Amino acid sequence: MKGTETGAKCSQLRREGSTRNVHAEHGEQAGVHNPARIPETDNTNATEPRNGLLEKIVSRDNMNEAFKRVKASKGSHGIDGMSVDELLQYLRENGETIQQSILDGTYRPNPVRRVEIPKENGKKRNLGIPTVVDRVIQQAIAQILTPIYEKQFSGNSFGFRPKRSAHGAIRRSQENIQEGYKYVVDMDLEKYFDTVNQSKLVEVLTRTIKDGRVISLIHKYLKAGVVVKHKFEDTEIGVPQGGNLSPILSNIMLNELDKELESRGHRSVRYADDLLIFCKSRRSAERTLTNILPFIEEKLFLKVNREKTVVDEARKVKFLGFSFYAKKGEIRVRIHPKSMAKMRAKVKELTSRSNGVGNEQRAEKLRRYIMGWINYYKIADMKSLLQSTDEWMRRRIRMIFWKQWKRVKTKFKKLQTLGIHKQKAWEYANTRKGYWRISNSPILSKSLGNNGSVSTLV
Repeated sequence: MKGTETGAKCSQLRREGSTRNVHAEHGEQAGVHNPARIPETDNTNATEPRNGLLEKIVSRDNMNEAFKRVKASKGSHGIDGMSVDELLQYLRENGETIQQSILDGTYRPNPVRRVEIPKENGKKRNLGIPTVVDRVIQQAIAQILTPIYEKQFSGNSFGFRPKRSAHGAIRRSQENIQEGYKYVVDMDLEKYFDTVNQSKLVEVLTRTIKDGRVISLIHKYLKAGVVVKHKFEDTEIGVPQGGNLSPILSNIMLNELDKELESRGHRSVRYADDLLIFCKSRRSAERTLTNILPFIEEKLFLKVNREKTVVDEARKVKFLGFSFYAKKGEIRVRIHPKSMAKMRAKVKELTSRSNGVGNEQRAEKLRRYIMGWINYYKIADMKSLLQSTDEWMRRRIRMIFWKQWKRVKTKFKKLQTLGIHKQKAWEYANTRKGYWRISNSPILSKSLGNNGSVSTLV
């Protein structure tokens, strides 16, 4: 590989931690299905033709494309400390070596770096950040596997797939409810990424992937381990959430559930590990939940959170931040109240005077967040909601200016500059009303209106 060859000899960590030899065989678990074992030698399937699936993965074009995607997505460093900006030069020097080690079966992925992300409920989500080199290799694997598995994936699956999105999942759900499936099983898979049974996943992979060297490489990533506070831990179960390979492995595993639901005649919509099963009556939904639990827990070895898994009317369920309602016999989409509360909390944070950022930086952050939020929720009915939110947000911005002016003389001068009569300006400059109350006064609404200074912020 030359130029932007991707893949790197990362078996020796540059700055912290160390790699460990991970055998290609999967560990057996008591009571767990034991698929065909993977050879323990480094040279897995040595007789595999030289134009096999692994060769496609490490081909120059595929690896270059993988490098471009990793470069574009940026992201944090792994345990070796190498940044995305350092990646190109490193691959130019080591690309061919790592490519050959993958083909030989001697490549050893590095453990991932554990990062904890706060969740809405106060708990934390574990993310595993691979090294940038391993991200390139994982991306190269995913690029080759995606077109193979896209032919197998269910039409009811919408997460992490080409030309599919959360909007598609919501539209499909809307259609199901409109056709009379007004009750749902809102399935919650407990810590899905952390509890995936690796043996079962390998078994599912071997049904389609016949190049054992690819299975071995994927299994090495599953068993690579994690570094938590500079301490190495084994990963006997689960798929590290945060790597480029995790989304497609997640879909491959849960496609088993999608197909099982289809074979039983159920309507369902799944986005990653968020799943709704649609039924025409509450009794039918309860029966469906009872009947599908053994398959999920005894066949796929996944854990179902019984407390969070509920049977309810579809209009009462929050799905991907949206909810549904009926208007004149038509099922429509709106933003769930919890999603609104989360957005307002974020805007409060961004418009806080004590967050240590200047007005221009605050304006840019607020603009980016609002544009992204609207783009995601644009399929929902929210015209009046946006109007009221806009008024509230602008009032908060007026409050920021009023606080920043502080002194009476400054307020007096600023109000006059903005066209307020001298007498009124002096009257309001000396007011003892609170910041929030004064931000909604006619004087500030006029002087800091949408076409005034405040407009530069939004």
